[in-house]
Parts: sequence; structure tokens; C-alpha cells
Amino acid sequence: MGGYKEVEPLNLIIWLGLVNKFGEPMAHMPEKTYLAILRILDANFDRVREGIRVIEDWCRLGLEDAAMTAACKQMRQELAQLHTSEIRQARDTANDPGTDLSHPHEESRASLEALLQANFCRCQEALRVIEEYSKLYNPQISLTVKQMRYELYTWETNLLVKRRHRQLAKARTYLVTCSRDHLLTTVEHALQGGVAIVQYREKQADDRQRLTMADKLCQLCHHYGALFIVNDRPDLALAVDADGVHLGQQDLPIALARQMLGPSRIIGQSTTNPDEMQRAIEQGADYIGVGPVYATPTKPDKPAAGLDYVRYAAAHAPMPWFAIGGIDIHNLGEVLNAGAERVAVVRAIMDAEQPILASQFFNSQISHRQNMIRLEQARV
Repeated sequence: MGGYKEVEPLNLIIWLGLVNKFGEPMAHMPEKTYLAILRILDANFDRVREGIRVIEDWCRLGLEDAAMTAACKQMRQELAQLHTSEIRQARDTANDPGTDLSHPHEESRASLEALLQANFCRCQEALRVIEEYSKLYNPQISLTVKQMRYELYTWETNLLVKRRHRQLAKARTYLVTCSRDHLLTTVEHALQGGVAIVQYREKQADDRQRLTMADKLCQLCHHYGALFIVNDRPDLALAVDADGVHLGQQDLPIALARQMLGPSRIIGQSTTNPDEMQRAIEQGADYIGVGPVYATPTKPDKPAAGLDYVRYAAAHAPMPWFAIGGIDIHNLGEVLNAGAERVAVVRAIMDAEQPILASQFFNSQISHRQNMIRLEQARV
């Protein structure tokens, strides 16, 4: 562009007369230049440590991931050791023209994913600056932070790609919506009661109506820290930044949906028998629905799969699975006794007089059942 030839960083520094051809600092470096380099290092050490702390707190309190939390803390401590007193003493905040600069994109974050992404970028950019300028101060620092930068790329991939899947693994209650008045209010009450996943299922509305409602539901779910799934439509899921899509046996193939959604979003599939489960496993579904356990007007054309299929899933499903179909407060106990650890419901919450209490009931019963199992295993 513009006829300018790109100059390698080391060649540029040699051209400025700051280092020799071996990359060693020149003895005659002007004091003002030297102090400016120290100030650059100081600002970026602060920047990267602050960014890592943001990531660390999510790993610790959001994901409850002890290993990642320890890794973040270790990197912060290593950076603190590289952040020498000489570098710190060069700080001159009062005369820094950048302290009052801001950008509208920095003043708000659209989602948790956007927040984490911004801080990973912040850390990686700061490490790159340290890597380059420390060649003038202490080349060993440059080598060390270079490895840190590569490590952060791996963290970014693992955290952002797997964030939704971690939430999925912890989820126990799953609400599938149906056409109702006051849909947003009902869903919000369910979220307040502890529902971990909401699937937007709407067969009657046109695409514009679906898009509007899906967008509102997505924002609502993310406000409460829940996953939002769109039924059948990967395109709609992408349009509203949903966490994934749920597919029936007659919908798009999982492989095609994966091409559209990428690796970070969730793909679930309904299954009614062991053969369908096996195909879902082979095709890479992230979770499956197991049912309908009981006859349900939501799926009038499908006979009940029964508790035997729930027992089969408990013994064979390698991924998270949700028992679904006609489950309510009266038969939940026998579904849990058959081995279910997660349930998906429609009418039991959507038609409840108090969706908050209904959601709390499902969560408490599942938690109680799991605690009883742990106690029994501990006795053995």
C-alpha cells in the first residue's frame, strides 16, 4: 500500500540507531528514548495483568475451574516479576496523553463472550508490545512473554469454544417454549426459578415475528446466565447470537448445522430410540433429548418411548441428555428413579400458575436425587 515497504521490527530499531545488528541495546540511546521505552513497558505490563485478572475471575467464579484459575494466577505472578522497579519508576500518569482516550465499544459489552474476547485481545496486544520493546531493554523478557502470548491463544480457544459446553454439562432443567400469551414474562419467571436452558420453539409465527421474539428471549436468557437454543433453525440462531440449535430427526443434518454454527455453539437432537441415539452420537450432537417418555400433545404423532429408553440412555449415552415428553411434578420421581439427571419440560412450566415455583421444584428434586446418590456411593 502506498509504495511503502514493510520493515521488520528489528530492522526498524537498527535504523533508528537504538540497537546494533545483533539486537543489543546501543550504549548511546538517548535518555528520553530510554525512559519512553520503560513507560511503554510499564503501561503494557499493567494492561496485560489487568486483562488476565478479568479472565481469571470468570474462570474462578463463573466456571469454577481450579486449573484455569491457577494458570491465570501463575501468569500474573510471572509478569509481576518481570515488571521491574526500574520500569515502574518510569511511570508518568499525569503527563500520559492516553489516559482520557476511550472508544464507545469499550463502554459496554454485548455479552459475556464479547467481554472475554475483548480482554483476551487486550492481553495479546499488550504482550506483543512488551515482546517488541523489551528487545531494547532485556531480550530475555521478550522470549518469555512470547511464550505467554502463545499460551493465551490456547486459553482463548479453550474458554470461548468450550464456555457453552461447560454450561451445558452443568444444566439440569431445560424449558421448551410453546405459543402462549405473556411468553417473555413466563420465561423470565422460569429463569428466576433456576431454569438453565431455554429453547424457543414456535411453529406458527412468520420469520419476522420469530426473529423479534428470539432476539428478546436470547437477551433475557443471557441476562440470567442461561443458555438460549433455537428450535430447527441454525440461521435464526446465528441471527440473534443464540447459544445453539435443537434439531429433530427430519431437520437439517447435524454436519451441515455444524458448518453453519461453528464449534463453539451447541447442537442438540431429539431421539426416540437407541438407533437414533447412536446416529446422534456418531454425527456429533452435543446433547440429545430422550423421549417422549410419556404421551404428550406436543408430539401427538410420536408414541411414548417409555422409561425403558430412559434407562437405556442412563447406561449408554456419553453426552448430556434430557428426558423429555409429558414430564410433570407428579411423574418426575419415577423419571429420576429410572436414571435421568436432566429433564426438559414444556407444559409443566409454561402452563404453571407460578412458573418460578414450578422451576424451583424441578431443580430441587433433581438436586435432592443427586445428593442421595452421592450419599449412597459414599457409604459403599
